Amino acid sequence: MAFAVTSDGLKLYFEEVGQGVPILFVHEFAGDHRSWEPQLRAFGKRYRCITYAARGYKPSDVPSNPAAYSYLHVMRDAVVVLDHLQIEQAHLIGLSMGGYTALQVALNRPGRVRSLVLAGTGSGSERWYTEDFHKRSRDLAAQFEKDGSAAVAQTYGRSASRITFELKDPRGFAEFSRQLAEHDAQGSAHMSRGFQGARPSLYDFEAEIRKLSAPALIVVGDEDERCIEPAIFLKDAISASGLALLPKTGHAVNLEEPDLFNLLVGDFLARVDRGNWLPRDPRTRAPKPPPKTS
Repeated sequence: MAFAVTSDGLKLYFEEVGQGVPILFVHEFAGDHRSWEPQLRAFGKRYRCITYAARGYKPSDVPSNPAAYSYLHVMRDAVVVLDHLQIEQAHLIGLSMGGYTALQVALNRPGRVRSLVLAGTGSGSERWYTEDFHKRSRDLAAQFEKDGSAAVAQTYGRSASRITFELKDPRGFAEFSRQLAEHDAQGSAHMSRGFQGARPSLYDFEAEIRKLSAPALIVVGDEDERCIEPAIFLKDAISASGLALLPKTGHAVNLEEPDLFNLLVGDFLARVDRGNWLPRDPRTRAPKPPPKTS
């Protein structure tokens, strides 16, 4: 088993396959390093692909200190994996919590990012919903501690944005549920409370996001309602970005629609590597509506 070691002494488990331009995959809260298997099989044929388990997700270490699970800790962990593998710059592909983390790497370590794929990114960012999202995340942490991961897999694992996955691909959903049920309950509780329950809204970083120059592909399912508005915000804010809205699809887009996801991401990566995924031409922007008057 291969591990990278963080500055605070934690071991992060990772796997890699393939050769060529590196891709770092960053998993969602309800997933782990195994969630990217359809992508490692596809892109490992022509890229150097790395997936890792975030802190709190075995076989990575599960720190006992709740303060060790902030979004900044998790962002720095992604950089640690790149450092350990002596990768100066990589394509970063993240889903949900992983998309938030990949975006934070781009904001804090822009030189390490060749491109960004931000899938299902921004849950809880809508201003009217952020406080409720934080409370729900703290309540979920308590459920992990009280009932365990297997019980959470039957409730949170069947939340509104995941029903399409279960209806569309029962075997794939069953595998996702089994993996969620295997998560360390205390690690997931700490992550739910410290990362999910305390992270700022994407809109808090608007000024910094609008300065990003990295090419970006934003992917969201059209039935992942809490991520649609943030996806449109990211499309508007990141100059060299494109937006893909997947029909009849929920939150875990890479697992629910792996063929379509891989097709979109493969085209994006190829265009980035050829240098022809360009910033938006200002002439394509429609006039802004006038401000409302009272």
